Amino acid sequence: MDIAAMSIILNHNKVQEQASLSVMKLAMGVEATQADSITSLATEMTKIMESSVQPYLGANLDIQV
Repeated sequence: MDIAAMSIILNHNKVQEQASLSVMKLAMGVEATQADSITSLATEMTKIMESSVQPYLGANLDIQV
C-alpha cells in the first residue's frame, strides 16, 4: 500500500471518529435535558399528590400573641 492511500484511509477514519463523537455528545446533551425534565416533573407531581391528599394543609394560620 502506498503512502497516499494510507493517508486517505487514516483521514477517513479520523473523520468517522469525529462524527461519531459529535453524535454521541449530542445524544448525551439530549439525555441530560430529558433527565432534568423528568426530575422537575416528578417534583411537581409530588406536590400535586401531597395537596390532593391533604387539601386543608396550610389553609389556616393561627397566631397567638
